Amino acid sequence: MRRYALMFFLTMFLIGTDTFLISPLLPTLSQLYRIQSSISGWMVSAYAIGYAVFALVSGPISDGRDRKKVMLWGLLAFAVSTLLCGFATSFPLMLLFRFLAGVSASFVTPQIWASIPVVVDRKAIVKVMGYATAGLSVSQLIGIPVGSYLAAISWQTPFLVISAAAILLLLLNRYALPELEIEKREHFSFLKTYANILHNSLALSYLLAYFVFQTGSFTAITFIATWFTRDFGLTLTGIGTAMIAIGAGNLIGSLWGRHIVSKLGLERTFLYEFIALVVLYLVIPFTSTFWLAETLLTIVFLVNGFIFPLFMTTLQGTSQNARSTISSLSNAAMYFGEILAGLIGGILFKQFTGYLGVSLFSALMIIVALLMYAKSGIFSLKYKQEN
Repeated sequence: MRRYALMFFLTMFLIGTDTFLISPLLPTLSQLYRIQSSISGWMVSAYAIGYAVFALVSGPISDGRDRKKVMLWGLLAFAVSTLLCGFATSFPLMLLFRFLAGVSASFVTPQIWASIPVVVDRKAIVKVMGYATAGLSVSQLIGIPVGSYLAAISWQTPFLVISAAAILLLLLNRYALPELEIEKREHFSFLKTYANILHNSLALSYLLAYFVFQTGSFTAITFIATWFTRDFGLTLTGIGTAMIAIGAGNLIGSLWGRHIVSKLGLERTFLYEFIALVVLYLVIPFTSTFWLAETLLTIVFLVNGFIFPLFMTTLQGTSQNARSTISSLSNAAMYFGEILAGLIGGILFKQFTGYLGVSLFSALMIIVALLMYAKSGIFSLKYKQEN
């Protein structure tokens, strides 16, 4: 199990690092390509768009096949497209290669979530989900610093290093992981796979609840820096330090959340963590000092680290034969939630004083997600007896 957990951790870490890698390169690339900073962000968005859109098709392609092979081919494509980014001589080419990198990544990470319930014991699922989540959390902490340090050599260096790391990880996974489709192989067509999902009311309910949750969560996360700058006068460096500390809470939660589940059970843990987030978001906008706001947001990220593996565990439990599709749809839900969060959060931050509108909206979205899970019966005695 430890071997699998390590491979899943490293894979999520690599994909996550590449997601944040290009952010510190934007000023340099804007100058290189002679573009305005206002459109440079498309080099980040191109990756997200490629991932979100193709997440809708990568799942059905993967289900019923050896997920290990799908993941390895995805890593190979990821390595090649990232390598090409290091040789992009124009802005359109960089957009294309970043888009392809996102497409490739959409075939890799769903296999992680889909494979964990297959290759580990049932009692260890939440634990291994936590290790995979921790890989993503670590990448969020150090992705931007890694990009900055490597870019000090040359702007191509980050892409070359990530590409080489992807090839190395491909080889490690090739020999360390078993065949990742132990269940009966039944190749579904694209339409048939989605037809099965659409008739799975529990899966749809959980996916919608996850989308609602992520919309609220990303709304709060997206405007932390803006709040810290406007109300507490933090500099860019100060914000970076504050976000590293907050992100560390997410990492700790990912690694240690399983201990809470082992004591309270998945259902009670899930319920208490939902409630904790609602209370925290209701309190945060009324803080008057930076350190109190920083502490409360760190606790929020800690609870987010606890709760994310539980989302993945419950989602994977809704289907036996379409786990990759469920994983892909959950990733798409997350990215679309992030897009919606940026649109809604900007309006709320402008219309309300301080962080009030953003935080209250996040609390409302989490309450709605909680009610949707409750309606599914997950917190009932009958559910506990059946599981």
